[in-house]
Amino acid sequence: MVNNKIGFDNDMYLKLQSEYIRKRISQFGDKLYLEFGGKLFDDFHASRVLPGFKPDSKLQMLLQLKDEAEILIVINSADIEKNKVRGDLGITYDVEVIRLFNIFTDMGLYVSSVVLTQYNGQAAADAFQRRLEALGIKVYHHYHINGYPSNPNLIMSDEGFGKNDYIETSRKLVVITAPGPGSGKMATCLSQLYHEHKRNVSAGYAKFETFPIWNIPLRHPVNIAYEAATSDLNDVNMIDPFHLEAYGVTTVNYNRDVEIFPVLNAMFERISGKSPYKSPTDMGVNMAGNCIVDEAIVCEASRQEIVRRYYTALCGQKMGTVSDEEVCKLELLMNQAGVTTADRKVVAPALEKEKATGVPSTAMELPDGTIITGKTSNLLGAASALVLNALKHFGGIDDNSLLMSPAVIEPIQNLKVEHLGNQNPRLHTDETLLALSICANTSEDAKKAMEQISKLRGCEVHSTVILSAVDERVFKRLGVNLTCEPKYEK
Repeated sequence: MVNNKIGFDNDMYLKLQSEYIRKRISQFGDKLYLEFGGKLFDDFHASRVLPGFKPDSKLQMLLQLKDEAEILIVINSADIEKNKVRGDLGITYDVEVIRLFNIFTDMGLYVSSVVLTQYNGQAAADAFQRRLEALGIKVYHHYHINGYPSNPNLIMSDEGFGKNDYIETSRKLVVITAPGPGSGKMATCLSQLYHEHKRNVSAGYAKFETFPIWNIPLRHPVNIAYEAATSDLNDVNMIDPFHLEAYGVTTVNYNRDVEIFPVLNAMFERISGKSPYKSPTDMGVNMAGNCIVDEAIVCEASRQEIVRRYYTALCGQKMGTVSDEEVCKLELLMNQAGVTTADRKVVAPALEKEKATGVPSTAMELPDGTIITGKTSNLLGAASALVLNALKHFGGIDDNSLLMSPAVIEPIQNLKVEHLGNQNPRLHTDETLLALSICANTSEDAKKAMEQISKLRGCEVHSTVILSAVDERVFKRLGVNLTCEPKYEK
């Protein structure tokens, strides 16, 4: 379902969140390590499940503290080795680190270094380090610790955190961020607390993680959507047992934070004689749950996200990149959320179009609920046909209008087949939009269609076949939420 309505008050969020973080900074003395969970920039998952949340909200809030903050970017060396990809952008984690560095620096934020966690001499990690150092970026190594997180005595010793590099920092607020989950942000913070204590520096730790939201129910669709988003990590939302015991109040956290809390607690007790926290929930500074203003809108958006994650996993399973167990987990999460694939409104029209035409087809839901379809032809792929049909609808252009001149299309087809080795002359979405932009110089209809492109953002699309990497990337850049049936075009 395309959701135009607002379920989350972003302005309230920025105000409450920045106030709460400042309050937490004042709790500690010389330095605060603030772990930023999720994505600090381009948090599209949050914007999808909390309509109204802006993808750069965390960044905007951090800019208010930029004079007293520095950023460490953490990346797992194993993720570099296996070329792990950030799903919403389609780029590898190492490329994302450099992208983040450039974005933060351009906005006036100070990025002091990059930390390679789980480092074990991986060739790809070494190559990435050389690339970073060539850009003038400091690089540090953190290593695997046997018994982490269950053996505090070993962890807080020279054979544990002691063997990690000490990261040189210069500002009071140190923000730890990463290209994605499982990068080792919390372990980096804990390691620094250990090293700071050895240097007689009074340092604290807090966690800023949007999901799971601690003050909504455990099985709330927003929290289930978070589990769906991290299904590859086997994260599990759970009631915080430490918070329940300390305060008699039920709050939601997730398994990794609950597992690590005794270690953090023991560390604080060793450093200062007393821990400032009684539970993992106490460690957090998340105010998102207080800014949900329309429960129904947020719940529906989250259910749709769960279905999208399921389709993504099915396609990954087909391509051999997603395990059967992960697909089964997502099926269970769909059951818990009370949602099925039939609840995704673009699925049935796409399948019906394919059945009627006998060729791969696509369907798009527009903000007003209108369904537009497209099919594969000799000239265009189904994705390209869909985009043109949607632009015609938005621009009030006659369905029979020829938006692109054969004089423009034919040279592109010739280039593909005769010179670039393609057997398929049909235009992908990027080629279609390029041809359309050329035709806009001479055609009023093509010009009007080009003016509608921004309206595609937030639309829902389903394809009856797995789209090419090119088409998938274009839809992501357009801000379209895409799902595909787990089968290849014959």
